[in-house]
Amino acid sequence: MEAARAQARFVRVAPTKARRVVDLIRGLDVDEASALLQFTPSAAAEPVRKTLESAVANAYDLTGTQRDTLKVGTAYVDEGPTLKRFRPGGKGRAFRIKKRTCHITIVVADKQSANGAPASARTRASAGAGGAKGGAR
Repeated sequence: MEAARAQARFVRVAPTKARRVVDLIRGLDVDEASALLQFTPSAAAEPVRKTLESAVANAYDLTGTQRDTLKVGTAYVDEGPTLKRFRPGGKGRAFRIKKRTCHITIVVADKQSANGAPASARTRASAGAGGAKGGAR
């Protein structure tokens, strides 16, 4: 099965906080990851859980794969744009507040195909020792 992915963009959670939650679920079964996210006391857990559920729905729509055969393959968080706000300070000064956003990406795959290395690494390894740059000289 080809992996299905879902992406939540411009989520109003700091990327560092979202990364801590995403690190919890990477490599887990989908049901186990969803249960873990449901009881994780972090504001980032809800958008991550919604993104995971969207990836599962995408896998079902694309290939008809059932939920119990899926595993969280790749999951990462990228930085989004930062909203800059000002807070009044003492003596007429203004302090900058950075409201950070992030993009959450989750890829789910079959448990069988998610066990080994990613597909791109497997093709590179089988291409030979030399690769494009080096090789036997």
